[in-house]
Amino acid sequence: MGTLALRCRSEPLGCGRPMPSTHQCLGRDGMIRTGFILFVLLLAPLSGCLSQHSITDECVITTSSDDMTLTIVTYDIIALSDEVLEEFTNQTGYTVEMIRTDDAGGILEQLLLTKEAPQADLALGLDNTYLQTALDNCLLAPHSATLPDLDPQALVPYAGDLAVPFDQGYVCLNVDTQALEENNVSYPTTLEELTNEAWRGRAAFPSPTTSSPGRAFMTATIDYFEQQSSMDAMEWWEAMAENDAIFTSGWTEAYETHYSGGYGVWGEGHIGDAWLTVSYCHSPGVEAYYGGNYTISSAVDIDYASFHQVEYAAKVNGGGSQSAVDAFIEFLLSEEINVNMPENNLMYSVLEGQDLPETDGYRYHSPVPTQPSDITTERIDDEMESWLMDWRKATQAL
Repeated sequence: MGTLALRCRSEPLGCGRPMPSTHQCLGRDGMIRTGFILFVLLLAPLSGCLSQHSITDECVITTSSDDMTLTIVTYDIIALSDEVLEEFTNQTGYTVEMIRTDDAGGILEQLLLTKEAPQADLALGLDNTYLQTALDNCLLAPHSATLPDLDPQALVPYAGDLAVPFDQGYVCLNVDTQALEENNVSYPTTLEELTNEAWRGRAAFPSPTTSSPGRAFMTATIDYFEQQSSMDAMEWWEAMAENDAIFTSGWTEAYETHYSGGYGVWGEGHIGDAWLTVSYCHSPGVEAYYGGNYTISSAVDIDYASFHQVEYAAKVNGGGSQSAVDAFIEFLLSEEINVNMPENNLMYSVLEGQDLPETDGYRYHSPVPTQPSDITTERIDDEMESWLMDWRKATQAL
């Protein structure tokens, strides 16, 4: 079973993977407008788990005519460099056009708003907290790509033919070990202790309403408090708000601006008032990889307080270029591209048997959670919107 990890970018657009050379990361959490949140509330039927088979019997699958142009709707995935896209064109003859959104939520928004007249052929970057809404609303169509052997863990959330995993990672808390030592604060071993006075104003959380890592971590807290605490998850979030936790619209602001233990210290506007934030369990590994095997950041492995995130490539229902979509999926999952996800996209590969590189402490500083959240996809689909409403009430945040 492959292990998992973090991410970042070069401008405020994308996720949570540190990009050392520019000292800027794309928060994969651009703002999702309040109107869209209400839109999804109205549109998303509560149908249960991520279907493990085709739903073509319930959805009318359409396609437009094929041509030699493939249009992809995605956030700013750093692995899709101009050089990589040019190589795809050289190998297949298909040219690529991109529709950029801020994050996974932006991809879903674009697909919903253009459902009757799709603008894209391929959606790239929906994760397993958003995928079910796309399935329920018949936004995706089956692919017919030939797939390599995939890490079984990447297929746990969804293994049907309407979406294919292309990278994965674990979302968890990251902590600045140097700040803890300098301030004589103990390394956290439970979520409850973060409500103590020592942590007042020292934790930064990206909002689950506008951030995919924030959404994943909030989901994990639901499971954590049900599994091993007398406290309710929303009681904890309320206590964190009362303890002056910092709430941001996205990962970028939380990690780059507020977190004291990451590469954001080199950027303009860095505040550094948070010793702890939400990122990926392999974020410290990325910091070390680009920092000469040195990092003061550490992933906090607390049982049930991490979340396995999988990102997908999927054909858009009503889009064209079936052959181009299949060719791109096969290209994205080729060894040439996917084995290099840890270096090029700062996420784990989904190919069976792959891991992070050992170079410069990348793997060493990237723990795999002992017991990640075990919350089911059925519950995520059924209860996400009520969780988000409860979270807003508890925190009085965006």
